[in-house]
Amino acid sequence: MSATLPWWTRGRSRRGGGTTKNECCHGRDFIDVGLLYKYLIKSTKASKLCSMDPVNNPYTPNAGATPEIVIGRDELLDDFHVLLRRLDRGRTNQSMIITGLRGVGKTVLLGEFRQIAEEFKWKVLELEASKHDDDHFRRTIYTQLRAALYQISPRTKWGDKARKAAQVLQSFSLSIDPSSGVPTLSLDVEAAEGFADHGSLSLDLTDVLVSIGEAARDHGTGLVLLFDEVQFLSQPQLEAVIQAIHKSVQRKLPVTFVGAGLPQIAELAGDAKSYAERLFKFPKIGSLDVEDAKKALAEPAHVEDVVFEEDALLRAFELTEGYPYFVQELGYQVWAVAEGDAITLEDVEDAKDAYEAKLDSSFFRVRLDRATQLQIAYMRAMAQLGPESQKAADVAAVMGRESTQLAPTRSELINMGLLYTPSHGYAGFTVPHFDRFMLRAVPHLDVPPVQKRRSKPKKKE
Repeated sequence: MSATLPWWTRGRSRRGGGTTKNECCHGRDFIDVGLLYKYLIKSTKASKLCSMDPVNNPYTPNAGATPEIVIGRDELLDDFHVLLRRLDRGRTNQSMIITGLRGVGKTVLLGEFRQIAEEFKWKVLELEASKHDDDHFRRTIYTQLRAALYQISPRTKWGDKARKAAQVLQSFSLSIDPSSGVPTLSLDVEAAEGFADHGSLSLDLTDVLVSIGEAARDHGTGLVLLFDEVQFLSQPQLEAVIQAIHKSVQRKLPVTFVGAGLPQIAELAGDAKSYAERLFKFPKIGSLDVEDAKKALAEPAHVEDVVFEEDALLRAFELTEGYPYFVQELGYQVWAVAEGDAITLEDVEDAKDAYEAKLDSSFFRVRLDRATQLQIAYMRAMAQLGPESQKAADVAAVMGRESTQLAPTRSELINMGLLYTPSHGYAGFTVPHFDRFMLRAVPHLDVPPVQKRRSKPKKKE
């Protein structure tokens, strides 16, 4: 049995002997050298058309992870540069609290601000707010400010201002409840009497930030407080931060605060302190426009010598609507299926199912898993009405209930960070495209029966 010969061989013999210049003889089989050359060229191209190396994937669909290239936020980055430069010169400037839905890049911006502050040789205090009582907040902020003071100046180089700041901070630490069992690291200095010992979080934090600001100015540096998830601060905590920053501004100290949170934070800040709207700017960030979204996909690929074709970019924008996290996730999934040095429309279509599946299983699902059956029904009813913010009465009507019956459920979803209130009587999802996910994940609206309230037992006479 003869072996199967490659396609470039000619299964014929030349009885007349000899070969053409493009053929060589091997027994009775002849190889067309021209075809062999074409095969080798084709093989070389095929080797380049292998799947993309996952190690070189330039997209970063991780919570708060900074993309390879930050697109569409230049104005805010410039504003932060101006803020630090003015404070460095002893001038005041409005700071900012960035608002926006989940996945639009608020945390990424805070990370960019941290890098800018470090380039200015300023000290940075980073905190992700969470729902805790004031004592926990005092403990957390004390630990961070203690570290910041040591960064401003090592103990061996403390001057009068730094030593006073340490004493005020030590006084602040005495207000932390020791019964929690978590030890509070001491500064090994005497507590300053009459400072940070008022029993009021607002007054105490103001004393601390003013004293640390004076120490920072004395050492030619400054302090930036970067708070994420600001909406989870209690009103007393938010009020304390705003008041402390206000006093620092009045003293023209090199201390500033930049926060990030869900859209309701502007209203919460105004409720905490009426002058918050004059102390801060509240820039709202959202999805990227089509040109910036295209850049966010094309430029990282270009770094890896890969080109995104125009129709692929336009389809990607249709799928993601320019939301930065979705852009990163889709880019990541497209890279996994693409071949060669060009990403095509077909690649984007091939990646669509994996893209949606990944969002469903992680970005969306973790939020749904936290909800009760009634809360899920409420969100499913909202999704049925459409992606826009929905009126409470309309959602209740879809569920066959009165809005007053569902008011506690709506309030719970807002407190959980799943809904926000853009205007009175309306609520919207804090996560883009969550309505689409709810329709996929919960195909049918299932409203649990009304639970009868337990009647209180009658007191025995």
